[in-house]
Amino acid sequence: MDQRRLCALVMLWAVVHLSSPGYGLRALRRTTGGRRGPTGLTGQDANGVPLRRSKRGWMWNQFFLLEEYTGTDMQYVGKLHSDGDRGDGSVRYVLTGEGAGTLFKIDEKSGDIHATKRLDREEKSYYILHAKAVNRFTNEALEGESEFIIKIHDINDNEPRFTKDPYMARVPEMSDVGTSVIQVTAVDADDATYGNSAKVVYSILEGQPYFSVDPETGLIKTALPGMDREVKEHYQVVIQAKDMAGQMGGLSGTTTVSITLSDVNDNPPRFTKTLYEFRVLESNELGSTVGIVRAMDADIGPNAEMEYRIIGSDGPGMFDIIANRTTQEGVILLRKPLDYEKKRQYSLRIQVENVHINPRFYSMGPFRDEASVKIVVEDVDEPPVFERPTYIMEVREDAARNTIIGSVSASDPDDKHSLVRYTIDRRTDMDRVFNIHAGNGSVFILRELDREEKAWHNISVIATEFNNPRQISRVPVYIRVLDVNDNAPTFATNYETFVCENAKANQRIQTVSATDPDEPLGGHRFVFSLAPEANGKANFSVRDNKDNTAWILTRRNSYNSLQKSIYHVPVVITDGEFPEQSSTNTLTIRVCTCDREGNMKLCNPEALTARAGLSTGALVAILLCVVILLMIVVLFAALRRQRKKEPLIISKEDVRDNVVSYNDEGGGEEDTQAFDICTLRNPEAIEESKQRRDIIPETFYPPVRRPVVPPPSRDNNGDVRDFINQRLQDNDSDPTAPPYDSLATYAYEGNGSVAESLSSLESVTTEGDQDYNYLSEWGPRFKKLADMYGGDDSDS
Repeated sequence: MDQRRLCALVMLWAVVHLSSPGYGLRALRRTTGGRRGPTGLTGQDANGVPLRRSKRGWMWNQFFLLEEYTGTDMQYVGKLHSDGDRGDGSVRYVLTGEGAGTLFKIDEKSGDIHATKRLDREEKSYYILHAKAVNRFTNEALEGESEFIIKIHDINDNEPRFTKDPYMARVPEMSDVGTSVIQVTAVDADDATYGNSAKVVYSILEGQPYFSVDPETGLIKTALPGMDREVKEHYQVVIQAKDMAGQMGGLSGTTTVSITLSDVNDNPPRFTKTLYEFRVLESNELGSTVGIVRAMDADIGPNAEMEYRIIGSDGPGMFDIIANRTTQEGVILLRKPLDYEKKRQYSLRIQVENVHINPRFYSMGPFRDEASVKIVVEDVDEPPVFERPTYIMEVREDAARNTIIGSVSASDPDDKHSLVRYTIDRRTDMDRVFNIHAGNGSVFILRELDREEKAWHNISVIATEFNNPRQISRVPVYIRVLDVNDNAPTFATNYETFVCENAKANQRIQTVSATDPDEPLGGHRFVFSLAPEANGKANFSVRDNKDNTAWILTRRNSYNSLQKSIYHVPVVITDGEFPEQSSTNTLTIRVCTCDREGNMKLCNPEALTARAGLSTGALVAILLCVVILLMIVVLFAALRRQRKKEPLIISKEDVRDNVVSYNDEGGGEEDTQAFDICTLRNPEAIEESKQRRDIIPETFYPPVRRPVVPPPSRDNNGDVRDFINQRLQDNDSDPTAPPYDSLATYAYEGNGSVAESLSSLESVTTEGDQDYNYLSEWGPRFKKLADMYGGDDSDS
């Protein structure tokens, strides 16, 4: 028999024998509770009435049941017995509670309890039931209901189970012996308080000699020193958990622990070469990549991060090196412009070092390495180089044409030293004010300058190599036009001045100032005075205030607007610079009627008329309205002149032979090239490639030749429809025809008529060639025509 069955039989034997009276499982007698007295036998209730203890009237055993029973009969649990049961069958036992009637059954007469099914302690370890004894005939309770417990005894029927499978763990490489890795845990479902069924012991089945496990706690530790991740990174460890304290016959379970050695910085970086050589063009832009160096590190992740630096160079500041954090490569960058003509080779000494260094591994050597770099500069054809990045030139605004105002200079930096040709970018000098000598770079003026019109001129000079015109360079040239006192000062504004009729002598009636577009270095200093020709008969005087302003003063006490309503005062303004500039400005003064305070009330009749009429703004508005109205009238007249073009046929009834309309004036009777009337008269007379004279011929569009449909033959009596179709094709294929739709009518009546053509186009040109005598034979209806055309020539 197997191990489980043996354990079950042993436990069953122990429970059955221990439950018998001979083994001390006594029947329990319960009594009602109460407070004991001093003697412990009596007590009192809340009212002081003495209480007595009474015995419980029936007895029952405390029950235990073995799990996983494998017998064929129902498993006996125990027996209930009441003191009131005399064996006459009058007592009936009733069982209620957990599993009553399903898991547990009671014999109503004897009180024996049996288990009907096999029980598992791991599912439920105990059951709480209630029992009572009642009179079978009266169904009255003989005893109060009692509660009892059926406990399930455990057997070792469950193996230990790990909480995870597999376990994942990491431990740093090069860890010391005994370093904790991970703790595994196995759980046994058996009863830990009964025997050794749930006592688990751990052992390692696979993974020696690298790891060990604590038999009681399940803690896995390192067992071998110097485990190197770069040699072996992953380990598989199998752990066993066995119950019964590891004794023979115990149940066991296993799990797998995957242990990975995590990286530590225990390897220094190493360059793959001791000497690197790179070639770079001298035209490379700043910040461009010159070359890439690589150092190898057996570590991974942050432990493999490296920093590069230049520790020695024969061109300080020319180059820099940075680390690419993705590839951990060193990128050499250009920081200063290269010049093949000045230096053709550079030597660098570079160093690489780990970023994160573990102090624990300092003894393993320096975590850095060094290498040499050789950089060769290659020559390229460079554009000319100007001596300065910008040029500033100055010229007086009165400078004559072809005056040289400065020069620029550029040279070819290459060894061949090609000659340089200078030009001005005309996009920066649209007015062609300046020019430059192509050989020496002298800049001179072509037109007169005016500082007041434009004070600065910004042009761009282009330098081009003679040997390679594609090599060009530009430089900005800023030309400042210096001021020359060439403008006379004038009034600052248009003054509207009036004087009161009751004005007093030496009364100020206006303050004037001046403006001058010139800009002298010391600022403006204007001098105001009355014109010499007005001094003798002056009614007003000018007082210079020495601050670029002047007062206009009266020279008598009163003025009469009826005698003279407007005065013109000539004021001379001088700027005081060299060469001195002056101008005479006329100040118009009106004589007005004022009140006592000097406020104007009424001016001269001209001003009165203007005030009674419309203001200047109103007059301007009226003038604009008149101009708009005139424009509308002109536009309407122009639209009316654009009459519709008259159609070739005015009405359907008015059909004549060969009606063609032209808007051009022909050359008279001798002009037969504008329209060939023979084409309409004879369908067989077709001239190819004949150009019209009423429009300009288009030489870009030669006549399109289309298949010619033979014209209707007179002998074959051709249809008129063929004639019209032929004319339609000729018009469609004419590239010189106007773009608008045109109407052309043809009066072709066909061939083969006995009466021949009725058209006058084919008639003779003179009436003398015709014989009208036949009209007299046509009857009285044609008598009038016969009288008009018939008879001899002498009659006519």
